[in-house]
Amino acid sequence: MKPFERSHSKAKYPLHLQSCHPDKRLHSQLCSSEAFRKSYAVAGREPLYMCEQDARARGLKSGDIARVFNDRGQVLAGVVISPDYAPGVIRIHEGAWYSPQTGGKAGALCTYGDPNVLSADIATSQLAQGPSAHTVLVEVERYQSQAPDVTGFGGPDTVKEEGENAA
Repeated sequence: MKPFERSHSKAKYPLHLQSCHPDKRLHSQLCSSEAFRKSYAVAGREPLYMCEQDARARGLKSGDIARVFNDRGQVLAGVVISPDYAPGVIRIHEGAWYSPQTGGKAGALCTYGDPNVLSADIATSQLAQGPSAHTVLVEVERYQSQAPDVTGFGGPDTVKEEGENAA
């Protein structure tokens, strides 16, 4: 796959997003467990790792909720400032559950931090259908509004049979 976005550009999306495997879960397994999420989530969201230089330039500190966005989508994530990341590179682990603020709308805000909404939906080759998750450019800003509830873990609404009491 030819890169269609180049990292470290001075374009409107100057940050390269990595979305590698998380060290605290297997893909998305156990993401629905509130007790387990409490062991790694930041401000109730998927962690967003970034260097101090990039965070300072955006007025962010560890524990803040940030909006990560590009022309494909937007997510909320909890900021973790770390010396492990180079300037211009951020990370949100893959496997976060999709939790749209408004379901069924392209570009809807994912309130939990699923990085898939930021990557392009393109095949890596004619043979493979692997992800293009390592060719993602974004921008990050402090989320200024009251953070919306994360609703992606509650399960679907159910329809009761006639005469059945609502739970």
